[in-house]
Amino acid sequence: QVQLVESGGGLVQAGGSLRLSCAASGRIFSTYVMAWFRQTPGKERKFVASISWSGGSTYYTDSVKGRFAISRDDAKNTVYLQMNSLKTEDTAVYYCAVDPQRDGLYDYWGQGTQVTVSS
Repeated sequence: QVQLVESGGGLVQAGGSLRLSCAASGRIFSTYVMAWFRQTPGKERKFVASISWSGGSTYYTDSVKGRFAISRDDAKNTVYLQMNSLKTEDTAVYYCAVDPQRDGLYDYWGQGTQVTVSS
């Protein structure tokens, strides 16, 4: 079992920055893929960014490329999402997730943290 706890969400003006954190505990292995997703009311959850735990390979959805950066601290079992130049359309609940088998299936999810970007 893997437990994930997100933090760092909040209210920010457009153009501002936030850094989200996701602390993982439980059966953590260096091969896990970690990712961030986001969801707005009435919409499906969407992929934002991912990072391989040991290799450091990163992937982003097009709408956040150049503005968001995913990183990880292996010693702390923590993944971060640095969000810069925030836009109102970035407003969502952000979720951390783990893909233990590296098969594109995220088996573990955090409880989510709200990010609200005001105009």
